[in-house]
Amino acid sequence: MTDIRQKKENVKMHLKDLRQNLKKMHLEVTEELILPQPNDIKILMDKMDQLLKLIESK
Repeated sequence: MTDIRQKKENVKMHLKDLRQNLKKMHLEVTEELILPQPNDIKILMDKMDQLLKLIESK
């Protein structure tokens, strides 16, 4: 697999993971009226930072 393809697959994997986590949080907030824990938000922010680094790397 080429480097670009691998990078693309890694980005897709990160995005799917982030999307799943955000959907779960959204359902908890809207349906169960539960606010996310600060640590859960920090973890998602860290994952987004990792994704940005992956996208920006050459």
